[in-house]
Amino acid sequence: MLRSEKRILTTHAGSLPRTARLKDLLVRKNRGETIDRAELEREVEQSTRRVVAKQLEAGIDIGNNGEQPRESFFTYIHDRMSGFGGRSERRFPSDIAQYPSYLEKMRLGDRQMIDLMHAPMAVGEVRYQDRKPLERECADFKRLLAEPEKSFAEPFLTAPSPGIVAAAMHNRYYDSLEKYLFALADALRVEYRHIVESGCVLQIDAPDLAMERHTSYADRPLSEFIEFVDMTIGAINHGIEGLAADRVRLHVCWGNYEAPHHLDVPLEEILPHLYGVKAGALVLEAANPRHQHEYRCFRSNPLPDHMLLVTGVIDTKTNYVEHPEVIAERLQRAAHAVGDPHRVIAGTDCGFETTIGLGDVAEELVWEKLKAMRAGADLASKVLFGG
Repeated sequence: MLRSEKRILTTHAGSLPRTARLKDLLVRKNRGETIDRAELEREVEQSTRRVVAKQLEAGIDIGNNGEQPRESFFTYIHDRMSGFGGRSERRFPSDIAQYPSYLEKMRLGDRQMIDLMHAPMAVGEVRYQDRKPLERECADFKRLLAEPEKSFAEPFLTAPSPGIVAAAMHNRYYDSLEKYLFALADALRVEYRHIVESGCVLQIDAPDLAMERHTSYADRPLSEFIEFVDMTIGAINHGIEGLAADRVRLHVCWGNYEAPHHLDVPLEEILPHLYGVKAGALVLEAANPRHQHEYRCFRSNPLPDHMLLVTGVIDTKTNYVEHPEVIAERLQRAAHAVGDPHRVIAGTDCGFETTIGLGDVAEELVWEKLKAMRAGADLASKVLFGG
């Protein structure tokens, strides 16, 4: 995993805008409608080629395929794994449910989207049964990276945490949550290992490690949520066993939606537990109004020597384009808190279209924000590295 040796490197949290036609095809496929598979493959190819080019144009050092072949950052697994069926009933985040007027304001109406609140549930043994989509996704990305004269300094690909799958795709088969988590980890191990073996850094997306405090565990003691965090980290470590820590990074967030977030668990409560993951980097929110002060946590809970910090300097829930000076200041604060600018990478708080239909930022502004991140990282680099 690359460090910021001579300048602050830039990356993002994974998902990027899909084309309108690709969204339509993926939504229809999710609904079980008949689609032209050849057309879907063509649209995935074109959309992936587009986001790779856009990232490079924006100055992204560590980039990916924008999750273009997937309907969302985790529900896509029901096409690759056995054991899922029926319909889960996901609890609404309590910070939104607490304010009926805000809930009404955010009604999504006729927006074409994937329903994450009613994803399939585990109704049988969860096993990884179809490797072809995984292998095609990795191979296609690798092929595209070989084409341009300029390429990423380092590529990455994402896969979900067992915890977010268990939290949103409920269990109706296993005797306990722990057994379900570890069964998911066994199945996801196929993706984790193949991504690393394909030459990419693996990013595990784990919003569950923060967001479930105000969702599944909203009415329960903090201690029970922390038990869930520790259990999930144990499952993640089981899933990545045998992989080098410096080929894995863990993304944690409080939910990629624009809302009050006043019930978010403080980073200081979970950070010592996140250090238990056998990964080489943490990817954390630090740009939005609720969490941008929490860089201070790294003073009282120092980042382990083997870990890097990908700190959010771009808010993925607002169409404001951050000023490069603001981004530079955020990076300098993070570097001083960590104590070493070489261990800090600029990133986004979350993805820009983690699920079809739930992207808050207009596509043109996504690229403007990423360009601003590169400009801000360059300003910070002059201060932190000289020159």
